[in-house]
Order: sequence, then structure tokens, then C-alpha cells
Amino acid sequence: MSDLPRKAVTRTAKLATLPLGFAGRATWGLGKRIGGKSAEIVSRELQQRTADQLFKVLGELKGGAMKFGQALSVFESALPEEIAGPYRAALTKLQDAAPPMPTRTVHAVLAERLGEEWRELFLEFEDKPSAAASIGQVHRAVWHDGREVAVKVQYPGAGEALLSDLTQLSRFARLLGPLIPGMDIKPLITELRDRVSEELDYALEAEAQRAHAVEFADDPDVVVPDVVHQGEQVLVTEWMEGVPLAEVITGGTPALRDRAGQLLARFLFSGPARTGLLHADPHPGNFRLLPPADGGEDSGDGSGDESAYRLGVLDFGTVDRLPGGLPGIIGEALRMALEGDAQVVYDRLCEEGFVKGSVDLDPDGVLEYLLPIIEPTAVEEFTFTRGWMREQATRIGDPRSPAHQLGKQLNLPPAYLLIHRVTLSTIGVLCQLNATVRLRDELESWLPGFLPDPDPEQVSDTEQTPVSETVPEAVSLEKSAGGVAVEADA
Repeated sequence: MSDLPRKAVTRTAKLATLPLGFAGRATWGLGKRIGGKSAEIVSRELQQRTADQLFKVLGELKGGAMKFGQALSVFESALPEEIAGPYRAALTKLQDAAPPMPTRTVHAVLAERLGEEWRELFLEFEDKPSAAASIGQVHRAVWHDGREVAVKVQYPGAGEALLSDLTQLSRFARLLGPLIPGMDIKPLITELRDRVSEELDYALEAEAQRAHAVEFADDPDVVVPDVVHQGEQVLVTEWMEGVPLAEVITGGTPALRDRAGQLLARFLFSGPARTGLLHADPHPGNFRLLPPADGGEDSGDGSGDESAYRLGVLDFGTVDRLPGGLPGIIGEALRMALEGDAQVVYDRLCEEGFVKGSVDLDPDGVLEYLLPIIEPTAVEEFTFTRGWMREQATRIGDPRSPAHQLGKQLNLPPAYLLIHRVTLSTIGVLCQLNATVRLRDELESWLPGFLPDPDPEQVSDTEQTPVSETVPEAVSLEKSAGGVAVEADA
């Protein structure tokens, strides 16, 4: 492959093939129908061809195009089953692999950022990348002190490519809408575009990764590689072996998938409380399952002691800074929803801006809207399935449904944008895993406001209330999965 396409006209031309290709395939499909093929067969063939072209283009471009594809990849569980297969295969390709940039380009970046004698920093350096992603690729190496390391090298022109791609994709948002039926694509693209500068700043990424590495250094369940060296366009971290989460999704035992789901929920909800940061890119390519730290027996297929497996976490390029942890209003509103206190839930949503002042909604209707999606928090353990995710998407996405009409009147405040995306993405991954998770345990431990306030005046009202997930997050999930146009306040 040639260097990362940087000229706007080149990248725009590639992206422009998407709507043109869609029109061409529609014409092809009409011909097939005239030729006697059934609508169902033609529809499936069109879906397959659309998926193949879309992800071929996104993967070649990398940049914002691939970042968009990766963000979508966790939502395939919301697709109707008859079309999920083709998209599942195509989306998965974007989670952990893309065409690599040429070796000469990699060497040029290393020479510019680490010095002409950059090879002296390494005892070994593999020119073939071990992984390629949206703005950079990773090479395996051995640092001069003998440590195995991962060397992340940023693509030249990545910033320009990110902005160009996401700007173009926003113009095609309506055409891309059918990719995930019922989902509003444009807010997702806007949020990704707003994060470009942070995504490109390896100093910020190193800072966030160090904070997690220190906090989780002695954690028995979560492993975060430490930072070895950081420079502009180059980030060197400890190497981490493990089974990619995507492989656990497709081939892991039920017990291993349950373990992965439990640890994923634990990490993402405990992170803000422990570090003041929320890992905001929870797609499967950023996680590994590691065998027990004591080297316990493992057959290689995850059939060893699954309860001792650990979660390895990669890529801290996008984080939400939450110095006080997740907002306490989330846990409190969720607790009140589970108790059936519609008025308090409605009042909290209004206070936080989820219901604009100009809108007057029925509190009981809002609670009815929320309850199905917060179901995982109302029980001791819950099995997340693609079928359950599709039910929620259908319930909220059907323009004829009361839930759809109500959801259109809800608002997503800017402070909750990343919390919204992380929650939705995490639930999507849990559904891909088909994991049975004790979500309430994690939320009782880590979500502020989830447990009753010990104040004597409040204990009598909340003594028996198990609490869980977040109402704002639930709103976000339903809005995204169901196609509600999410508006952020200025």
C-alpha cells in the first residue's frame, strides 16, 4: 500500500465512492429483481456488497474513516439478524487490522522523532506491524534494557486525514444511516471530530496510560502496560501478550466470555473512581484476555481456570476527564428509576439538561421509556444478548412507537457525550460476548449515588434499593440504538 492518502481531493474521491457505489448496487439489485430473484435474496446480496465496499474504503483510508468504522463495529449487535452476518464480518476487520504504511515511512518518522540513531534505542525492532489502527500502527520491539515493548507510530498527516474524513462522512450521514438501522449517525461523527486534537496528542495519551498503570499495578483483575518512552508521533509502552477480545467473542468458552464481560464492566466503571479518567474507546481491539498471573494451566482455548483470567487494556488516546468520578446524579437517578419514583427521576433529568426547559413530558412515560433498557441493573445477574439489544433498538427506533416519539424530545448534554458513547459501546460489546454479568455488583462498588445515602433521614426511603446503571447512560443508549436525533446544548 502507498503512504496514507493525505490530499483532501484524494480522500474525498475515495469516500465519494460510497454513495455512488450504493446507487450502482441499487440499480444492480433492480436488475436482479426484474430477472426473477426474490426481494429477500437481493436485499441480502446488497447488504453484503455494501459492507464489503464500505469497509474496504474505510480500512484503506485509515484516519477518521477508520475511526468511524471502529466506533460502529461495537453496534453490530443491534442489527436485525438477517443482515448482521455480513456486517459483523466486515466490521470486525476494522477492529484490529488495516493495511500498513510502508517501512520507509515508519523509519522516517522514527528518525525524525527519536533521532537518526534511533536503532540504538532498541535491541530488536520488527518492521512488520503487529497491529494497525485509525491514526497509527504498532511494532513489536525490544527496548535497550531488554524489555519487550510496543512502539506506536503515528501516520504522517493523520490529523489532516482525521478532519477531512470526518467532515466528508458527516455530509454522507444520511446515506450511511442504513448501516445501523434506527441509529442517528451524525452525532457520532461530530463527537469523533471534536476529539481530533486529543486523539493525536501522544503526551496526553501517555499521561492517561501512566495514571492507569500506576493505579492498577497490583490489581488482580486488570493489567495496563506502563509507558516506556513518549515523543511526538511515537509512543513506546510495555508489550502485553493476550487473547484479543474479538477472538474471545468468536471462539471463547461461555465461562471465558462471562469473565471477559464482568472484567470489562468492572474496569470501565471503576476507572473514573480510581483514576479520575474514563477510558472512552471500548471496542474489542483495545482489550486482551490474559491467563492467570501465577502461570496456571491453560489449554490455549480459554478452557483453563477462566475465573482467574485478567483483562488487559490498551489505547488511552481518548479519555473523559472526571476528577470526581462518574456524576453522582447518574446513580441516584438510576436508583430512583428502579424504585419506580417517576417524578424524582424526571426532576433529575430536567436538572441535568436531559429534558429541556421548553419541553414538558409525562414523568410516568419517561420512566416507562427507561425501564426496559435499565433491566440489567434490576437483577443480580443479566445475560446480554444480541436479541436483547435488537429488541431495544426496535422499540426505540420504530417511528410509530410511543418510545420513539418520546425519545425525540430528550436531549443529550455535552458533559455526557463521552459517558454516553462509552456506555453504549460497552453494552454493545457485552452483547457480542453474550456475557452473563453481575452488573449491579460493579455499580454498587463504583457508581456514586447508586447506593442509598447513609444519612439517617434518607436511609428509611432507600434502605432496600439495589441500584445499577445510569439513567443518563440509558437515555443515551436508547437514543443511539433507536435513531433519536441527539442534540447537544451549546
